[in-house]
Amino acid sequence: MTDEEIIALLGRPESDRLERKAALSGERVKKEVGQAICAFANDLPNHRQPGLIVIGPSDDGSCAGTPIDDALLRTLASLKDDGSILPFPSLVVQRRQLSHCEVAIILVQPSSAPPVRFQERVWIRVGPRKDVATPEEGAS
Repeated sequence: MTDEEIIALLGRPESDRLERKAALSGERVKKEVGQAICAFANDLPNHRQPGLIVIGPSDDGSCAGTPIDDALLRTLASLKDDGSILPFPSLVVQRRQLSHCEVAIILVQPSSAPPVRFQERVWIRVGPRKDVATPEEGAS
């Protein structure tokens, strides 16, 4: 995705394709981002487009000033293949400078083999929020 496409998406409310995180630390990074990666990989709305997790902007669009350092980027990238998300998701982790705000982006491709599980639970996006899938939703 180009910077312009990301900025345009960030100008909208959170959705089944976008999740913002102003700041994360410690185990919250792995838990909250892992759930979101899983939900976007499951692509319940069948958009067949990547989901986007952006760490750094606040919900109102202002820059939260979150430090986007190498340790954070390594932690985010490790979620791809640390075994907590199965089958392994297809994702890209990058640091970007968007409108004077340094952010971390995670671009998650829809899985070709759903359901995807994070810590043995199937997560999905229901509009602007993520939730555990019901048996019917998780059977896709």
